Amino acid sequence: MSQVFKALSDPTRRQVLQLLRKGPLSAGELSDHFDVSKPTMSAHFAVLKEADLVHAEKAGKSVIYHLKLTVLEDALLGFVHSFGAGAGKSKSRKERAR
Repeated sequence: MSQVFKALSDPTRRQVLQLLRKGPLSAGELSDHFDVSKPTMSAHFAVLKEADLVHAEKAGKSVIYHLKLTVLEDALLGFVHSFGAGAGKSKSRKERAR
């Protein structure tokens, strides 16, 4: 889970995930949205792959990235449950005040 949150900590990586919500894109298509070098984008892609948030597929000379939404959902649910949310019905203010 910590790798997912490390990946999400960067605004560029979050924007990459937003772009991939619309569908798979090549590394070049994704890079065109950012004013950074190709090696910098490659490093961002590596962090996203390491966190298992994206799947990279070779298509000729291109690399196509796909969003793995279930991994993100699982990480967020795990985070919420680590605080005990959803563990049971919470008491109302009146019940807690008694």
